[in-house]
Amino acid sequence: MSGLQSRPGERFSIRIPASATNGSYSVTEILSSPGDSTPVHLHEKEDEHILVVEGTARVLYGDKAFDATTGTVVSLARGIPHAWGNPTDTRLRLVITATPGGVEEALRSIATSGDQLNQVALADKYAVRLIGPPLLASRNASQ
Repeated sequence: MSGLQSRPGERFSIRIPASATNGSYSVTEILSSPGDSTPVHLHEKEDEHILVVEGTARVLYGDKAFDATTGTVVSLARGIPHAWGNPTDTRLRLVITATPGGVEEALRSIATSGDQLNQVALADKYAVRLIGPPLLASRNASQ
């Protein structure tokens, strides 16, 4: 997958933008390197459905943490803190459907803004609230 880089260790490709579905949903493919993870966050506007296409994802959902293997679908409801990461030594490929769509544009903004990224404005625009550090931050610090 070519795509854009949203952070070191993560590349993405917007497969179906919300603009193609009248805002109903969007589909984004993500390729995550070993040790990569999202910060703990929540979405105020959309639910996310994650299909693990390849690899194993460590998922934090509310107060539960678990591993989701290839073929697993994990649904994350809006308003509940969550994060995911790649705890393995092989790549992780996810397909994420957001309902309604639109939040995928936050990734595009991150990838294309360079040093001009205003994370507070971005979080406000897309109603994504940062709750805590990256899920696998302790793993990366120990390597």
